[in-house]
Amino acid sequence: MTVSLGVGAACTAALRSNSSSIVVHNRVMRILFTIGAILLILGIASLFIPIPTRERHGFKAGGVSVGIETVEHQKVPPLVSAVVIAGGVALMIAGSRRRIVR
Repeated sequence: MTVSLGVGAACTAALRSNSSSIVVHNRVMRILFTIGAILLILGIASLFIPIPTRERHGFKAGGVSVGIETVEHQKVPPLVSAVVIAGGVALMIAGSRRRIVR
């Protein structure tokens, strides 16, 4: 026994599956673009904004504590910033491409 769907039903089923994959594809592309934009902003910010690091040196004996705290501001190496910026741009380009429906 064979079950045959009409041409209209087959086309409707194909369009529904195709449209749902397009919706998923568009959502993924939007997420890629957003992550790329965040990486681009962080990469540019890392070129100018130093990251503070705190170190505490000293000792504690009983109830007495003697120590010193040092704070250093270090910038991220430019090569790391360049890699983050390039990755952000690549994700933004990949996320901005549109799917061609055939």
